[in-house]
Amino acid sequence: MLKEEECRMFREMRRKAQALSVDECIRVLTEERRGVLSVLGDGGYPYGMPLNHWYDDADGHLYFHGGKAGHRVDAVKDCDKVSYCVFDEGYRLEGDCALQVRSVIVFGRLRPVEDKSRAMEVCRKLCRRFTSDEKYIEDEILRHGSGTLVYELVPEHMTGKLVKES
Repeated sequence: MLKEEECRMFREMRRKAQALSVDECIRVLTEERRGVLSVLGDGGYPYGMPLNHWYDDADGHLYFHGGKAGHRVDAVKDCDKVSYCVFDEGYRLEGDCALQVRSVIVFGRLRPVEDKSRAMEVCRKLCRRFTSDEKYIEDEILRHGSGTLVYELVPEHMTGKLVKES
């Protein structure tokens, strides 16, 4: 049940029959590798950027990595409220040409991971989503780890839905 203040902050889904369960949302976040992180950018304009992510089952948080300077870094310093949208490639039901697409939007607060060992472990887990070459992963961390900023998205609200594109 949503708290009263959450109801004011986050809208209810209009088409509830299309809603994904929490478990289905987590499955999308776990299976898909990329999404779009949106922040409040310069001049109040939304700024969305495609990113790789890792979903941690242990704490239910999403993790990202990137450079220590830039538009995203500046925007998050000014306002840590973000949304992150992930969607799958979709599938077709037998005999139907329309795609069925699952999407998830996570609203929450984005904060830097201050613990350096935790940040590098997150980087390893992010890399393992794309390669099992441990030597490559360790080489990347040695070369780029000190210049990498790792962010943690702490969810406050999550919605997911299945849409039939037609």
